[in-house]
Amino acid sequence: MKRKKITKGVSLLLAGVMTVGMLTGCGSDNKSEANDTSKKSSDSGSASKTGDFKDYSKGFDKKVTIEIPVYDRAFEGWNATDNYYTQWVQKEFGDKYNVNVKYVAIGRTTEVQDYMQMIAAGNAPDIIMHYDMPQAVKYYTEGAIQDLDMDEIKYYAPDYYDQLSDTIDKYGELDGNKAFFFGGREPIYYNFVHLIRQDWLDKVGMDMPENLDELNEVLKAWKDAGLGQTSTTLIQKSFNYFYPYMTDDISEEDKALYLDLNVAPFTWKPTEDYLREINKEYNDGVLDSEFYLNKEDGDLKADFVSGKSGIYGFYINSSTDAISSLLANDPDAKVSTMNPAAYAPSGKGYYYENPPYGLIMGINSKTSDEERAAVWMFLNWMIRPENLFYMQNGVEGQNYNLDDQGIAVPIEGYDGESKLSQNNNKDYWCLVQEVASYGDEEKNYQANLRMLAPSGYEYLIEDPHKYARENEKYGVMTPIFTKPVEASDEYVTDLNAMWQESYVDLITSPEKDFDKKYKEYSKEYLDAGYQDILDEKKELYKNGDYIKE
Repeated sequence: MKRKKITKGVSLLLAGVMTVGMLTGCGSDNKSEANDTSKKSSDSGSASKTGDFKDYSKGFDKKVTIEIPVYDRAFEGWNATDNYYTQWVQKEFGDKYNVNVKYVAIGRTTEVQDYMQMIAAGNAPDIIMHYDMPQAVKYYTEGAIQDLDMDEIKYYAPDYYDQLSDTIDKYGELDGNKAFFFGGREPIYYNFVHLIRQDWLDKVGMDMPENLDELNEVLKAWKDAGLGQTSTTLIQKSFNYFYPYMTDDISEEDKALYLDLNVAPFTWKPTEDYLREINKEYNDGVLDSEFYLNKEDGDLKADFVSGKSGIYGFYINSSTDAISSLLANDPDAKVSTMNPAAYAPSGKGYYYENPPYGLIMGINSKTSDEERAAVWMFLNWMIRPENLFYMQNGVEGQNYNLDDQGIAVPIEGYDGESKLSQNNNKDYWCLVQEVASYGDEEKNYQANLRMLAPSGYEYLIEDPHKYARENEKYGVMTPIFTKPVEASDEYVTDLNAMWQESYVDLITSPEKDFDKKYKEYSKEYLDAGYQDILDEKKELYKNGDYIKE
């Protein structure tokens, strides 16, 4: 099996975390040592060969350990790596095939840092994953993941292959090599909701805002009435803040150059418009003056449930505690959902359109042939309908009951051993499927009313479902380059640090200083490497080295 050699880029990555590597690389669980042992055992195995691949359908002769990443979102009372469902996976899959399935916690907000440290130390899990293509490309170009053999995937994971081989063929190739495999996605856009304090709207006698001007009027009215503000987080990654400021006349070339989740398009007009607006909100006193201290979703939720902020955008699910916590603090609170188009000056709800895949994954460059085969077998087992359904819904009669449509209806208040995580176990099954699906759009919607909305709050899904249909034509997908953007790898860290400092300063400056500062910061940003990124992307665009949809 061909493996990418470690490139010069990875040596830079290693240098940044050398101390961690020296501290953790000496342990007996080091992936390199485990890899050597696995290779020796795979050569001595007695499994029969079919074509070029050994048949492990009856299990491995010697136990194989695979390390599977799982996002640890710090849900209270939840052990991400050892719980009812990880134990069920071990019993139903691992024990059957003589595989030790070891889950490895990856911090959701510290994901890249966690992976970089593990890669440097040689103990990263067998699957290296990310939701954003630029970072996945970086892992590949730095030699952290190995090339894929489609025939091997087809042999060990035929069910997975049948569902996702076309996606891998179209989106998984980088510079002529198969680099990535994916979780499937049937995108929905009504699971991210913008809760708004309906009781605050009622107190100031105002209707639901439908564009940015109306939203600002609401925020000013809240301030004058002493009710509260709006809030946001420090933008550190996944740069999609500017979508409400996009317009109908943006060219395909501009999309290729500037749409990039990995690097903020600081010098682009939609960014300028966004920063100017947030600067105005800051100076008007309707934005939390310490918004930059909010680093993650939990900080925004804390502002909302405490009554500091009247708007909270998040991925909702039936087990969320956002509403119950709000009511505990203010029993008279009422919530509605706001159309995301209310953030747009035009009232047109431009949004980041998800690509037709979920997680982007690669196989660790240190993973052996035998371990890799076990990973494919694991994904094939997970994607089977009965196993996927169990991971998504739990135990019938405990976690859910089936209704007359065959939809799993959660049993409210269940808190037993098989309780699902707060996001319905998604961090386990997202390896093969991004959104739970019954294979029918209307049935999926009916299921999501039950799975996503807390009991009695079905309208919190019904309204966003309506908004999503209204805004459907405004989705914009980021072009995917089929060759690495090398300048991005070189400059992304410095540019992201510069972005955070610059945009916070711009927002918190007096309005009269905005134009001068934005011009100065833009020049610094271009000179610090962003111009090189734009130039390289332009050349790739001209050569047709990208996929736009």
